[in-house]
Amino acid sequence: MHPRQKGSVTFGDNSKGRIMGIGSISQNRASMEKVLFVQGLKHNLMSVSQLCDNGMRVIFEATKCTVENTTNRKMVFQGNREGNVYVVHLEDLKGTNICLAANISEDPELWHRRLGHASYGILAKLIKNNLVDGLPELEFSQRPFCDACAKGKQTKASFKSKTVVSTSNSLELLHMDLFGPMRTASYGGKYYCYVIVDDHTRFTWVFFLVHKSEAIEVFSTFSKQIEKLTDRGIISIRSDHGKEFQNQEFTNLCNERGYTHNFSAPRTPQQNGVVERKNRVLEEMARTMLVENQLPKYFWAEAVATACYIINRAMIRPILNKTPYELLRGRKPRVSHLRAFGSKCFILNNGKDNLGKFDAKSTEGIFIGYSLNSKAYRVFNKHTLVIEESVHVVFDETNPLARNKIATHEQEDEDDSFRLNKEVEARIDEEEQSEAQSVPNDENQESEHEDQLVPQPANTVADPSSSVVPRQFKYRKSHPLDNVIGNVTEGIRTRSKTPRNLFMACAAFVSHVEPKHVTDAVNDEPWYLAMQEELHGFERNNVWTLVPRPKSQSMIGTKWVFKNKMNEEGEVVRNKARLVAKGYSQEEG
Repeated sequence: MHPRQKGSVTFGDNSKGRIMGIGSISQNRASMEKVLFVQGLKHNLMSVSQLCDNGMRVIFEATKCTVENTTNRKMVFQGNREGNVYVVHLEDLKGTNICLAANISEDPELWHRRLGHASYGILAKLIKNNLVDGLPELEFSQRPFCDACAKGKQTKASFKSKTVVSTSNSLELLHMDLFGPMRTASYGGKYYCYVIVDDHTRFTWVFFLVHKSEAIEVFSTFSKQIEKLTDRGIISIRSDHGKEFQNQEFTNLCNERGYTHNFSAPRTPQQNGVVERKNRVLEEMARTMLVENQLPKYFWAEAVATACYIINRAMIRPILNKTPYELLRGRKPRVSHLRAFGSKCFILNNGKDNLGKFDAKSTEGIFIGYSLNSKAYRVFNKHTLVIEESVHVVFDETNPLARNKIATHEQEDEDDSFRLNKEVEARIDEEEQSEAQSVPNDENQESEHEDQLVPQPANTVADPSSSVVPRQFKYRKSHPLDNVIGNVTEGIRTRSKTPRNLFMACAAFVSHVEPKHVTDAVNDEPWYLAMQEELHGFERNNVWTLVPRPKSQSMIGTKWVFKNKMNEEGEVVRNKARLVAKGYSQEEG
């Protein structure tokens, strides 16, 4: 038998067997040349066409099959019918070059079962790399289907990435999805985010909803606006089977405007993968920006909107290698105006407040996005606790981690100066007390009352004839009066009179840890502001009157009590500091 030959033989069931060699068999009356040895073939088969090509005639009858030589009419072979097959017994054949059947013990299917239904790929690697002993040489040209593997190993069908763009223009296909509800409502009270992605350009739009039912109204408005903007009509849309999309009202809208509404297969989000992956990108980018700047979670909507604004101008559409903005609008986007989300900024008081000559011209805020309706930035004003849109903004884009390190060093330096200032202010108070004692009682009480009831602004002009010089409340250099939440001239505002969104906004500037000692509170900005608010309340409401200390009498001590105030949902909304007298040391009279 000659060495292995290339090629294969096709059987009646359309399966193929590889040709391993070629040889001949002979008998005293005839011989057969070019007999093929086929791998995996378990029986010797004769080709009727080849017998006829070699000058023989094959006669099939009901019980037997006869092969005769056409030249001398002599019988060469005779086979008996067994079932539907004619069998020729070759026991009497003589010769050295006889092609026998393949070894049926070397069955790939059998070894597949022996090795615990290991894949045929693993079997091939074991044989190729000679990693085990005792495994025969197997050929895997035929890999029979295994029912047990299908039931035990079946997985979801894979969805390969496309190498071509399915659509030729924008708005031919819009992918849409809705994610939520969020555990925390946004600053505007929204719980859901509605995402729409154009298939051709990958341009993305996001809308924020309070309820799912608002999706139909949002899409109706959006479709009219985008069709006028691009001068094209929407052809088809694709979504999942969510009730916000699969309802009669949405169907009527699509039928009225001629949109084709396609749905992904149930429990198969991969078919709506364009918008599903876009959701993930938006969420991850927004989460990263919030974590970096340690912003409260109710700014998630602003973070998602900013992420959408960025990816439309900075991400690259696969295959087309252009930004979504350029594909939709026909020109390259500009990114020179982009700023770091959550960075510290200062907003110019552009005629909003009645400022004095020496009042600060700007207010500190937080940058939270870009305006979609005007050429302006969206900033959160820490003083008014509202979101504003302004062009007159100065940014401090220092890395938050580096900024915190610098603030820590400044805090240590200010602590020393703060102690010195306290000593100087105490000396000034003593001098004012001694001067007040030399004035008649009625005048002393009147001037003291006016100084404590209404805080004097920085631009107030002092009366030269007055014995008391008006000054601002005492505060540290790093905590100006403008940073105090609310109007210090107003009385105490109860929870029932405070809007809910104000509580949510204040939660961004409160501490969640109650200090154990006053020194800890002084070094924590939110608690220090709470202590200032308590002292200012004493001065506004004329709680005490300063009198000389009686001789040979001890003073009643005081103590700071720190407590976190929470809302109905258990969220810390305010740090409250109380200065109380040590009642156990008081004596009647």
